[in-house]
Amino acid sequence: MKVLKFGGTSVGSAQRIKDVAKLICDGERKIVVLSAMSGTTNTLVEISDYLYKKNPVGANEVINALEKKYMGVIDELYTADSYKKQAAEIIKSHFDYIRTFTKDLFTMFEEKVVLAQGELMSTAMMDLYLKEQGVKSVLLPALEYMRTDKNAEPDPVYVKNKLSDMLEANKNVDIYITQGYICRNAYGEVDNLQRGGSDYSASLVGAAINAEEIQIWTDIDGMHNNDPRYVEHTSPIRQLHFEEAAELAYFGAKILHPTCILPAKLGNIPVRLLNTMEPDAPGTLIYNNSERGKIKAVAAKDGITAIKIKSSRMLLAYGFLRKVFEIFESYQTAIDMVTTSEVGVSVTIDNTKHLTEILDDLKKFGTVTVDKDMVIICVVGDLEWNNIGFESNAMEAMRKIPVRMVSYGGSNYNISFLIKAEDKKAALQSLSDSLFNNK
Repeated sequence: MKVLKFGGTSVGSAQRIKDVAKLICDGERKIVVLSAMSGTTNTLVEISDYLYKKNPVGANEVINALEKKYMGVIDELYTADSYKKQAAEIIKSHFDYIRTFTKDLFTMFEEKVVLAQGELMSTAMMDLYLKEQGVKSVLLPALEYMRTDKNAEPDPVYVKNKLSDMLEANKNVDIYITQGYICRNAYGEVDNLQRGGSDYSASLVGAAINAEEIQIWTDIDGMHNNDPRYVEHTSPIRQLHFEEAAELAYFGAKILHPTCILPAKLGNIPVRLLNTMEPDAPGTLIYNNSERGKIKAVAAKDGITAIKIKSSRMLLAYGFLRKVFEIFESYQTAIDMVTTSEVGVSVTIDNTKHLTEILDDLKKFGTVTVDKDMVIICVVGDLEWNNIGFESNAMEAMRKIPVRMVSYGGSNYNISFLIKAEDKKAALQSLSDSLFNNK
């Protein structure tokens, strides 16, 4: 059985829902993971913001506008009046539930319940539409099987056992519909897998049932070899190793959430990225095989801050690096790149929430300098050290770009450059021309 995930754009209108329904009804049993309709989660965040600010009038205005949008979709989506009525009652019940939060204390716990309504509504509408079309479908409520542990990490054993029981109880079904993104935590409270969590949901479901394949359907034809928003003549990548895809996702390729990769990789389940608007396009296949001797793609990660700690005491100083890294750990701030020399260390971060405190602590060990508004350019492919010339090709492409840091050898799939944000477009285009377009 395959697992298919459709993002918010893919189910963003009545016509898109119809298109997805037609696509998934191909005679094969499958589990379909849906995000909320495009724009819904952002609107629910806006509603929550009004409720945090104790402004029920503002919240209700936004609630009413969103409900009106959904009622318009219902009128267009269903043919029979009975199904229109049933769908309207379901959607109204969700919005009435959201309205109950305008009367009481509102905290992060209530916000997560409000945010969950988007996926609950999109899956209810799809399930009902499939039933109107005569398809044997059933809803598998994610809140009954998707759970995180006390460390806020998914509990794969619980997911596998619960999901197996639910599938066993619904054997004679063609299509299983379930929600992405939402879950319960270890205490039974409604929670979520964070932004991009629908990809993660699909991967976790795929691993739980040992799926034949996990398909991530978006509005782009697979992962491209560079960012088409900045670079001309990009093209889809047809095959990627899991490690290559993980590097690209982490360093800026927006089509795939970084967390999606791990459950599929551990389960050795292929992940295919496909385009809802062009369902016949081959997309990108991600699996455990690697193509030798190829540079696959370039990605960019924005919003980077570089920190250099220079200290003459570092020379032969046992424990210096440990003390530096412990400072970042104490503020739960992840490090992207690291370079060292005899008298200093440079690191990059993308989370500056505790930057002031981090800098204060680092100054105990040496002179600290900061470069803000930086970008990490990541070149991904078969970059093992014995592949002579590959790193020099990337370096040559960057010859006219001022480079603050270079990271190479941390993995067999990545070489990274830290540059100023103002040089991003020129760097991406130069790398494309040199590595892919043979200019």
